[in-house]
Amino acid sequence: MKEPIIRLQGVNKWYGEFHVLRNIDLEVARGERIVVCGPSGSGKSTMIRCLNRLEAHQQGRIVVDGTELTDDLRRIEAIRRDVGMVFQHFNLFPHLTVLENLVLGPTWVLKRPRAEAEADAMKYLERVRIPEQARKFPGQLSGGQQQRVAIARSLCMKPKIMLFDEPTSALDPEMVKEVLDVMVNLAQESGMTMLCVTHEMNFARKIADRVIFMDRGEIIEQGRPEDFFGNPRNERTRAFLGQILH
Repeated sequence: MKEPIIRLQGVNKWYGEFHVLRNIDLEVARGERIVVCGPSGSGKSTMIRCLNRLEAHQQGRIVVDGTELTDDLRRIEAIRRDVGMVFQHFNLFPHLTVLENLVLGPTWVLKRPRAEAEADAMKYLERVRIPEQARKFPGQLSGGQQQRVAIARSLCMKPKIMLFDEPTSALDPEMVKEVLDVMVNLAQESGMTMLCVTHEMNFARKIADRVIFMDRGEIIEQGRPEDFFGNPRNERTRAFLGQILH
């Protein structure tokens, strides 16, 4: 078996007295697409934010593409170069145009020539279907368009892994589909390793190799979408799906 690109072993995290992650064991294969779901407060977002050290775990090991995450800043920076992240809120710089938002990371962090970074940026704006918005500012775009810019910005760093933290939860319902369509196309075309925290179960059915259900800081159940949705084994999983699918 090939070495997993992500491995979590016995990972625990607390916020004060609150035990937010409990003995998390997880391996993610290179190119695997995983959807993480569960009720609010179950630790989903915290778990994926630990993968690029936006949150620090207190016990256990996290290894990303052969590098263990520790307090060593050089290791953290190396991992963040390979791990793109798209948040609930778009986190775009409002005073920069769409194009300037996209070229900032490649030119400053990766030291790519400006012309090369702009050519890449336009390619990824084409990929998320908004190249005509390149010269606009984020405030001139809809929420769905801003989220597509955020996805393109992450792709410009050419990451090996993409993390999505509830990327549609801040969007109006009519904008959700346009962002999910972009993510489906990305998943189907890229072969990139993806972990997505979402309540969009149709998206999970369509793109996931594996669905993980978390509750109270634990991974309760995981499996292929057809098994997860068709024959969930755990009572908590069945209760969650009963609420979210009806």
